[in-house]
Amino acid sequence: MNISPGLRPLFVLAALVPPLLAIQPSWVDARAKDAKTQSAHLVRHRPPPTTPQVTMNAWTVGLAGGLIEGAPIRFAAEMARVIDDGDNLHVLPVVTRGPTENVNSLLYLRGIDAAIINSDVLDEYKSQVPDIQRRLTYVLNLFPSELHIFVRPEIQSLNDLVGKKVNFNTQGTAAAYSGPLIFSRLGLDVEQTFIPHQVALEQMRKGEMAAVVFITSKPVDAFVRGSWDPGFKFLPVSYDSKLEDYYLPATLEATDYPGLIKQGEHVATISVPTALVAYNWPANSNRFERVARFVDHLFSRIDKLQAPGFDPKWKSINLAATVPGLARFPAAQAWLDAHSRPTQASQ
Repeated sequence: MNISPGLRPLFVLAALVPPLLAIQPSWVDARAKDAKTQSAHLVRHRPPPTTPQVTMNAWTVGLAGGLIEGAPIRFAAEMARVIDDGDNLHVLPVVTRGPTENVNSLLYLRGIDAAIINSDVLDEYKSQVPDIQRRLTYVLNLFPSELHIFVRPEIQSLNDLVGKKVNFNTQGTAAAYSGPLIFSRLGLDVEQTFIPHQVALEQMRKGEMAAVVFITSKPVDAFVRGSWDPGFKFLPVSYDSKLEDYYLPATLEATDYPGLIKQGEHVATISVPTALVAYNWPANSNRFERVARFVDHLFSRIDKLQAPGFDPKWKSINLAATVPGLARFPAAQAWLDAHSRPTQASQ
């Protein structure tokens, strides 16, 4: 068939229409699938909406302190005052059964990332939890808890306590754990009781109890504010090789207890180091990052805690001091490595 030159382009265009119609649906479907895929991708990576619950929990660090009347919970509360940083860091001090129980809290209680403990408690946990030294790390050597052995007038020496009633406060407290352990090392076989010290002190006044044992940061309110008859006193404890693995030498001064110790005199005793420890969370985990931020805020603001208005013991804290038997929390060691300035306050 002869096609005139003027109609030839129209004929070619008509011939191409069917193939184009056949291709168009698949091309459109492909474009539509690409659009859905991109849309799904965008939706999948869209951050979830922020809620108060998410915000409050994102950077909260649970800090196990101790009994409401003890020094550890006071230190925990003071740390929270200085370290707290709104949504960036929320430090939650927790009242617990005491520094000894705090190891249990750190190991097993949900929401607890750090705790204040007495160093000699690790001696017991080595048998209960063989890998305890891998599970816990220390952040800071906080302060000493002094041993107070308060006795009736007729008691003149430690040996006079043998066979007599001595109270070590309620179970779970520092005195209830460390007291019997120290007495055992000193070879003192006494009748141990574990009742609240307020009750035991009243029994002492009546002659029903020979002594009470406090292990806490001095001064103790019961001895500062209480009125005692002449002869009630603190017994001295000598520091020797039986005690040097976990304990340090210490003294009770007249400035601590002016009603019980004469001016210019002092009573030799020992102290139990108290440490701030953290669970050894895996590096780069969310809980690790929380404690790392906690450490950075604490170390960077230690000078605020050493200012007036806080416990005077903060002034003697050395950030670089070690805790026997434990490794330092990695973020704490990294902070010390990065800051070469002196870390101990001037005396």
